[in-house]
Amino acid sequence: MGTKRDIRRCALQALYQFDAGRADTPDVVRTSLNESTGEEAAHDQGFDLAVHAWEHRAEADRAVAAVAPDWPTYRQPAIDRSILRLAYYEMVHGGTPPKVAINEAVELAREFSTEKSHLFVNGVLDKLYREMKGEGEQVQKSTSPQEEPP
Repeated sequence: MGTKRDIRRCALQALYQFDAGRADTPDVVRTSLNESTGEEAAHDQGFDLAVHAWEHRAEADRAVAAVAPDWPTYRQPAIDRSILRLAYYEMVHGGTPPKVAINEAVELAREFSTEKSHLFVNGVLDKLYREMKGEGEQVQKSTSPQEEPP
């Protein structure tokens, strides 16, 4: 069994490909994970995690837009958008403790994105977490689009 980080790396890779227009070719995306770090079990679990996060992307995008209105989805770098979607899914639907999901997202941003992206990802997810703690499900129903650029 692969590590949780290997699973998240695979999920991020698949989400990125879905976002790049490969959502209609899931078998191609799944096959591409064979080149990823980790064992086959991690690839399978990562792909499944990505599929679930992709299914909830509109919800995640609305929640992010509410706390980062200056950075609507279309302005975010694709890798950061995928990281945010993955972390949001894990925090809200995946059963991952929010602080763990945030930390893992920040580490993915450090590894795969720009020099400042980890700050953006951390800021957005921290705001989401604080809203979730203070207002329960309110974060899921948000619709307005703030944060430091990546």
